[in-house]
Amino acid sequence: MTVEEVVLSVGAFGCALVEVTGGEPLLQPDAIELMRALLSRGHEVLLETGGSLPIEHVPEGVRRIVDVKCPGSGESERNRWENLDALRPGDELKFVIADRADYDWAAGVLRSRSLHEKLPVLFSAVHDRLPARELARWVLDDGLPVRLQIQIHKILWPSAARGV
Repeated sequence: MTVEEVVLSVGAFGCALVEVTGGEPLLQPDAIELMRALLSRGHEVLLETGGSLPIEHVPEGVRRIVDVKCPGSGESERNRWENLDALRPGDELKFVIADRADYDWAAGVLRSRSLHEKLPVLFSAVHDRLPARELARWVLDDGLPVRLQIQIHKILWPSAARGV
């Protein structure tokens, strides 16, 4: 689909809020153009990115949600730490937690960089690996200033569903 076709499809839903996500959207050559087009049509635009690519060129007005990869993901060496310096008001950070080691690592990053003083920080349990209740208990026990998030897309759509 072209950018214009995507924008028209989004418009047909009649929703004001649009989130660009799925895999790594910044790998798509037209992602920046798409976000600009959505903004120009009056949409509130969110970008959920894996955090391994630069976010500086994401258009002003797009709320960026940067996923900081924990060690349990096997992707933590791909974190682009410079992105933390490029965050703007309204952006968010997300840590997807697989186990207690990930939780301790993420809490350490949060505290050492005082991230919670700069922007909202989300902790999310890996679906079918860490019970959200357990993650919530750790957060409450430690008094971490984070929001708990559930991977609702894993609940709403089976893993086989694509393009939703």
